[in-house]
Amino acid sequence: MMCQVTNLMALCVFLMQYPVRPATMTYDDVNHLTARIKPKQQRVELEMAMNTMSPNYCRSKGEQIALNVDGTTFDETSTYSVKMMDKQTFSSIQATTNTSRYAAAVFRKGELHITPLTGILQLRPSFSYLDKADNKTREREAANEGGDSSQDEAEEEAKAITVRFARPESEQARQRRIQSYEFLQKKQAEEPWIHLHYHSIKDSRSEHEKQYLFCQSVDTSENSQLVKTPKEYLAMLMPPLAEEKVVKPVGPSNVLSMAQLRTLPLGEQVKTLMKNVKVMPFANLMGLLASGTDSTAVLRCIQQVALLVQGNWVVKSDVLYPKNTCSPHSGVPAEVLCRGRDFVMWRFTLERSVMRKEITSIIKLPPEDVKEFLEHVATPRINRGWEFLLPTDLDFIKKHSDVAHRQHMLWLGIQSKLEKVFNFSKEDFMPKNSPQPEPVHISGEQRLKMAQERAQENKLSLQKDLDAKRPGSTIHIKQEPTSDKEDEPMDTSLPAEMRSNTT
Repeated sequence: MMCQVTNLMALCVFLMQYPVRPATMTYDDVNHLTARIKPKQQRVELEMAMNTMSPNYCRSKGEQIALNVDGTTFDETSTYSVKMMDKQTFSSIQATTNTSRYAAAVFRKGELHITPLTGILQLRPSFSYLDKADNKTREREAANEGGDSSQDEAEEEAKAITVRFARPESEQARQRRIQSYEFLQKKQAEEPWIHLHYHSIKDSRSEHEKQYLFCQSVDTSENSQLVKTPKEYLAMLMPPLAEEKVVKPVGPSNVLSMAQLRTLPLGEQVKTLMKNVKVMPFANLMGLLASGTDSTAVLRCIQQVALLVQGNWVVKSDVLYPKNTCSPHSGVPAEVLCRGRDFVMWRFTLERSVMRKEITSIIKLPPEDVKEFLEHVATPRINRGWEFLLPTDLDFIKKHSDVAHRQHMLWLGIQSKLEKVFNFSKEDFMPKNSPQPEPVHISGEQRLKMAQERAQENKLSLQKDLDAKRPGSTIHIKQEPTSDKEDEPMDTSLPAEMRSNTT
């Protein structure tokens, strides 16, 4: 198959589409009254006659539209000459601005003739006649309001006017004016319409123009761009893959997507999540990490960047406030901020709610910084101060008791440091008038039973300790049977030697 490219009609071939009209209902048999074009803007307008004798045509409505548009008078400027809407205008818009990939093709005698398209236009009904009817209505209303009252009015006195000269237009103002809708409308109106003659599809002139769609030259040298070797043609169909630079979406510097987060090492993932969330249950943290992540490894990482408060993990102060930084609110150094925030976190290890005023009086930091500490881990409650943000995670404490114990010991160390810095003791925060628990009465029988159970549990451990201290010797502990009889009398008599001495 030979492929030919024509260029005789490259400047005047348009593909016209009618998107509001079914493909089976063409306009081939409709009488085209006028046609005009603006080549630079690629705008086309067609006027087509309407069948006013059709049973689907509403005559009274057509007459009413003509009356609204042209009024009662008739002249050359009238839109409808028969005082009835007997024609319809179609106006085009560009379907695409880039037509380099589109062409009109004709296949004949084993040859494919391709003609590049100048433009692709979509024609839709134009309702500009409604705008003309609105203008007529406004003119009539203005005339009725004015009337002849101006003849009765006295001639107005002469008034002084002030003449002002326009300032030079700046480049920014000029750009805004050029991009404005009014300016674009004005530029479009400046291009004159070029009137065309319409020829139907069966007209001889149309058949003659169609011949230009076929390439007239048989010399293949003019179409050298289509003469390719099989290897070159295959390379055009399947070009080699080029390494494309992946452009990352531009976002705030402190925002990291989950896809980017999972490319980091596990420790950095945990640190980044805790730094952004501030406080989180361990189960939620595991849900944010990739599926299949080892929980033991996560526990090792989380203890490096967070502390356990009421079973939930709270990011450490030195992670939020690194060294050689200061408060964005007050300029307080990071070391002072870390001590104050650690005190707030320690208070939440003792109780669910704290009072902001009480904390401020102890750590002596600006209110903005204290509020930031509290907002990280708590929420304000009416008449209850600030309550810890999350409920106590008893499941984690029960499941990971060793981690909870280790964190408790760590908090004891932090407490001792805070007591020296802020000069307080833990008892200062204990309720003074707390009700004492009622004493629990345990019978002698219960006490004896509990002692027997404890002795039985510790028997093996005591035996091992004694064996370790005295190697080679075995000591047996004999357990005397105890009587469960309640009425057995206790032997309170003195030994014989003591009786003789007393006598």
